[in-house]
Amino acid sequence: MAKNRSNNYKKKAGQAPGTLIYTGKKKTQKLFIESFDYDENQYTENQLSNIEEAFEFKHSNSKTWINLNGLNHVNDIEKLGKHYSLHPLVLEDVVNISQRPKIDEYEDYLFVVLKMLYYDENENIVSEQVSFILGNNYVLSFQESEGDVFDSVRNRIRTAKGRVRHMESDYLLYVLIDAVVDYYFNIIEILGDKIEDFENEIFSGNATDDVSKNIQNLKREILKVRRAIFPLREVISRIEKNDSDLIKQKTITYYRDIYDHLIQVSENIDIFREMIWSLMDMYMTTISNKMNEVMKVLTIMASIFIPLTFIAGIYGMNFKYIPELQYKYSYFILWGVMIVLFVGMLIYFKRKKWL
Repeated sequence: MAKNRSNNYKKKAGQAPGTLIYTGKKKTQKLFIESFDYDENQYTENQLSNIEEAFEFKHSNSKTWINLNGLNHVNDIEKLGKHYSLHPLVLEDVVNISQRPKIDEYEDYLFVVLKMLYYDENENIVSEQVSFILGNNYVLSFQESEGDVFDSVRNRIRTAKGRVRHMESDYLLYVLIDAVVDYYFNIIEILGDKIEDFENEIFSGNATDDVSKNIQNLKREILKVRRAIFPLREVISRIEKNDSDLIKQKTITYYRDIYDHLIQVSENIDIFREMIWSLMDMYMTTISNKMNEVMKVLTIMASIFIPLTFIAGIYGMNFKYIPELQYKYSYFILWGVMIVLFVGMLIYFKRKKWL
């Protein structure tokens, strides 16, 4: 995986700024373009067969959301960018999937990049870059592949629920970002359940041999979520303070709500990071305690058999004259002494609470 990633970046090395090079791995993804054109009274939903069909919405009197899946189709993205007068550096960032969440302000539009997080069928966190262009009456969104978290937004446009059909395009951008942030809470909930399961497993003493590996994987998942969330707080903060005409004053309140949600998620992530370190310490302590129990049992056994071995060693020597060997009951007396020592040491260890 690292080799493929490095090869993609080698292609960018030495290229002129604004050169569109897709840095992802989904080279065979089909181009999928959908459009939602709407106002208060009506909406039109279409699946566009080619990129040229998206050109007509630029100067529409209604609001439009154009969603493009398939960043590997750089030629089509370049055509769309030229028609909507997008800067070449913006298009370059769209197809470069390693972008940090950010916002760039231009005269006629805003460019926003964030990370969409969700769990795949193998319960691994998938981080997919989503780019937004906010224009006067439109929002363009760019995704690497099909499948996203925007179904609720589509349904709200179709059914005219909520404010989206009555508000401007800046509110549409808000609901799209809000849908992404809402899924962060799903991720947080699942991560919290995983941590709780590990705690119960370690406390109950049923931890498997690969628990340390699982904890490290969980730690990497938390870091992935943290890298997606923390820069996004700065993005939303800049939108709040933006003096662009594209962001209406009445919409600022909604973006503040997103910022509050991000603060809440960030606090949970910080708590989870501390809990992960505690889990690892707890696991190491559990292993150490188990080792101490084993060493204690072995030490007690050795302590019991040391005097018995000493007695057996003395009377097992090959001297000819050992007075006790000639006594009729020496064997039974020796067994008695050894049994008394054995029982006495057990009682002593019990009183000392070593057993």
